[in-house]
Amino acid sequence: GLAMAAALYDGDVEVDLIARGATRESIVKNGIIRKGIFKDISIPAQKVRVFEHPGETGVRGYDYVLISAKTTGNAEIAEQLGKCGQGLVNASGGLVLCQNGFRNEQYYFKVLDKRQIYTASFAIGFQRPEPYISQVTVFSSPITIGSLFDGDLQHLNPLVKALENGDLPARVSQTIEKILWAKMLYNCALNPLSALLKVNYGGLGKSPDAVFIMNHLIEEIFRVMKAAGFSTLWNDAAAYKKQFYEKILPPTYEHRSSTLQDMERRIKTEIDSLNGVIVDLGEEYHVDVPYNTMILRMIKTMQSLY
Repeated sequence: GLAMAAALYDGDVEVDLIARGATRESIVKNGIIRKGIFKDISIPAQKVRVFEHPGETGVRGYDYVLISAKTTGNAEIAEQLGKCGQGLVNASGGLVLCQNGFRNEQYYFKVLDKRQIYTASFAIGFQRPEPYISQVTVFSSPITIGSLFDGDLQHLNPLVKALENGDLPARVSQTIEKILWAKMLYNCALNPLSALLKVNYGGLGKSPDAVFIMNHLIEEIFRVMKAAGFSTLWNDAAAYKKQFYEKILPPTYEHRSSTLQDMERRIKTEIDSLNGVIVDLGEEYHVDVPYNTMILRMIKTMQSLY
């Protein structure tokens, strides 16, 4: 969220931020800093408008509402947006979910028409050394935004242009569902295992035993996709695994997963939106997913022992 906000502010776009607790206090005091792979951006505190709740901004008719919070907060965020009533987003605007996982849209169906709900996929890694600093650590491809519900993709063009003006690559896609499943494959194979073993992604790729586990996670996800009627950018698990180990994993060798970072901070992870979705779909479509189930239960066990 901070990296996108920095890009938009840098492009002279009017932005209101919603943040809480230490994050809000830090932004109020220090402003926003983005550093790392793309150009460094520093937004002074006096230029940043930050609120605790969306109803406090006093603004109606936003062009876009970007949801970049953890998926664990979706129910509460949707409730807060619902209290703002109609007119929060203008007719040609939309709500853009900038989150990990799948099926996050369902929380916001009562807030906006489905055709105004868009989804973004990130192949970019971020870390937050301080609450007001976003460090871009990994870049594989631009932010990709699209609609799962036949929304008008032309409405996304101003947002994409604004992000790119702030040196954050972005694009619109007509095949966002396939791209989301590509990201699910990547996240479900790497995020939780990285957290459980406390290693970066490269460490997983070097371990034959970790590769064995990741292979089974990937194969289960392909079986679930087929049963549920979804598809991705590869026809089968074999084709994906070849690309994964040869092309996708190496550029992110040093990345530490968001799940690992969450567990180090002793906060709830997004596992329910990742491998948890695979387990739910497996139950729904009668597909056995023992490796994803075990990974899910292990992460949940570790969370319960904080």
